[in-house]
Order: sequence, then structure tokens, then C-alpha cells
Amino acid sequence: MANYEFPTEIVDLPSKGKCYAESNPLSKGSIEIKYMTAKEEDILASQNLIRKGVVLDKLFESVVVQSDINTDDILIGDKNAILLATRILGYGKDYQVDVIDPFTGEQQKTNIDLSKVQIKESNLESFSNDNRYTYELPISKKKIVFKLLTHKDEKEITAEIAALQRLQKGESVSQDITTRLRYMIQEVDGNNERGFINNYVKNGLLARDSRSLRNYVKDLSPDLDLTYEFTSDITGEKEALDIPLGAGFFYPTDWLLYSTP
Repeated sequence: MANYEFPTEIVDLPSKGKCYAESNPLSKGSIEIKYMTAKEEDILASQNLIRKGVVLDKLFESVVVQSDINTDDILIGDKNAILLATRILGYGKDYQVDVIDPFTGEQQKTNIDLSKVQIKESNLESFSNDNRYTYELPISKKKIVFKLLTHKDEKEITAEIAALQRLQKGESVSQDITTRLRYMIQEVDGNNERGFINNYVKNGLLARDSRSLRNYVKDLSPDLDLTYEFTSDITGEKEALDIPLGAGFFYPTDWLLYSTP
């Protein structure tokens, strides 16, 4: 561990480092991050960054302190683990949210213990340190080579989708799925030409094949299990729900009271 002028913490990565080249320092399976300071609160309070939708990206890049690590290389699942650790180190493990009780349809205040979030079970043997994976589509039988998305990919996807929305001038059709698929897919039956792949995703990829590929990628990807056990105050019944990662995740109520509007 390097010596810094601020407190730091070592975070274990869901990928265990198995998805990175051996020459990449991320291959050791952990990363050193700093505790949030007033500098990071300035980032969280920046209305400009919030409007651009990049506030959490800037926060993420700010807390990674190892000079030999390029944050662009970090897989989305590993990034999620870093953001979760940052939230716990900065504001504690308790996350109070209002959720809809799935049993009654009523709104209920719930406290989620973020320290109980676990790394999703993954088959480490299936990970590739060159971030290239193959999958045969079940309907068309085409052979797809794809990659797991990184922080760099996510930034570029966000910017591209925003640009498309501006060009569409408010049209309601989202291109989120096709944009992500275009970034993931590297080859189709051996053809790696980007124009061909982009056209295939838009016009040739069957819906059932698309869903199958996305489910396969989701199961393969190293990540956190971002669910919690919800207990209904009214019925006492329990159900696993997704942790709502809204604004309140990094903006506790008491912090908002004193932040810049």
C-alpha cells in the first residue's frame, strides 16, 4: 500500500482481476481508493455535472488514487463495487429509501444495510484476461465475439445516447439497447468491420437472439448482487428487491439540508 496524505481503503474487485491482462495492475484483484473529502462533495454538488449526467463518473475517477491504474479500463461491475465502497466510507452503511411495497402497493420507508451487499457468484474460470468472449446465438446460430463493457465504454455510450436524443428532438424511442450491443459486439461470424456490426445490430439481430445474448452477458459479468430482502410492514411478507440507486444513494437527507441548492 502506498503512503498518501489522506486515508485510503483497499477494495476487492468482483472480477478478482481475472478479466484484465497480467500486465494491468487491476489483475491483482483489488484497488486502493480514498475516502471522500470536501473535494468529492463539491463534485456531488455540481449542478453542471448533474445536468450532464456525469457526476458519479467524476466521483468515481476522483476516488481512485493509484497512479498506475487507468480508470477507463475498469469493468462496470468492478466500478459498481468501488462506488458502493465509496458510499459506505463516506456516509455509512445505512441507506434510507422510500419503496413501493410489492404486496400492498403502499409506499414504505426502508433502511438498507449496504454492508450486506455481496459479490455476485461467478464462474471465475470463464473469465478472459483479453476481455473477449464467444457466444452462439440460439436462433440464427451466428457466432458472436463480444467484450464486457468498461468505464470508458459507459461514458461513450452515455454521451452517444444523449446526442441521439438531441437529434431526435424528443422522440420517445430509446436506442439504449442497440447502442450497448454495438459497443459489446466485436465480431459476427468472423466479421469485425464496425459498419457491418452496427448494421447487423440494427437490422439483423433477432429479438430472441438479442435477449439471449444480453442475459448471457449479465450472467457472465462480474458484479455485485445489488438486491436486498424487503419485509412488508403491513403483511410481514418478504421478497428480494433491487436496491434503488437513485439520487439518495449519494445524497443522504441530512447532507442535502446543508448542500448548495
